Amino acid sequence: LYMTAAEWGRSWKPWLRGAAIGFPIGAMPAGGAEIPTFLSYAIEKKLSKHKQEFGTVGAIEGVAGPEAANNASAAGVLVPMLTLGLPTSATAAIMLSAFQSYGINPGPLLLTTQGDLVWGLIASLFIANVILVILNLPLIGLWVRLLKIPAPQLYAGILVFATVGTYGISQSPIDLVILYLLGAAGFLMRRFDFPTAPVIIGMILGPLAETQFRRAMTISNGDWSVFYTHKLSLTLLTLAFIGLAGPHIWAFIEHRRRRGPEHVPGDA
Repeated sequence: LYMTAAEWGRSWKPWLRGAAIGFPIGAMPAGGAEIPTFLSYAIEKKLSKHKQEFGTVGAIEGVAGPEAANNASAAGVLVPMLTLGLPTSATAAIMLSAFQSYGINPGPLLLTTQGDLVWGLIASLFIANVILVILNLPLIGLWVRLLKIPAPQLYAGILVFATVGTYGISQSPIDLVILYLLGAAGFLMRRFDFPTAPVIIGMILGPLAETQFRRAMTISNGDWSVFYTHKLSLTLLTLAFIGLAGPHIWAFIEHRRRRGPEHVPGDA
């Protein structure tokens, strides 16, 4: 269950690379946790001296790097969430929803108005990592056994806790109906390979985006140029466009690269 000396020797460089990739990309408004994880895996596969182990028997670099990137991005996603109110992961979206339920609105002034909260959140990251190491090392065997629990039984337990928690908030049966409808929608999305994290983020950001859009239109007297004449708004729009179009452009380039130069009939 524990790593050998050879695995430690093969893991420390991927850990450093994964952390260096995860935090800055996670801190980008269009970053999130998935991009640095897959990017780290691709880099480790390219740099590894044991490429034949990837996708077959398993390479320790393919676990160490992406996991380090994933953990580092968890701290990075707090940057756009706290400063701009933009959750770039499902976890950040849940945190933003919790902030709003307590009347806390993340933004540029959050550090001034809720400084204790921000610094407490940052300190909790350090404490959580220490506790994570202390708990996980002796409990590795338990976590491995949890993976052997049949999925139907695991999902049934999660459903019970979700039902109790939802009903306990306002004691409203309507909330339970909404919970089950959203759960059914989530099941269908997973069944047909649709990502669920964007839906969660969209449900939280939708009302905020509409409110801020109407506010901007009111301030500018209906002038749409307010979105691209200011440097900050233009920069954010550019980053959003890159985040949306970048993966598709990269996939197109990779597709053309794999196909290679097209053969033209008649060429020698």
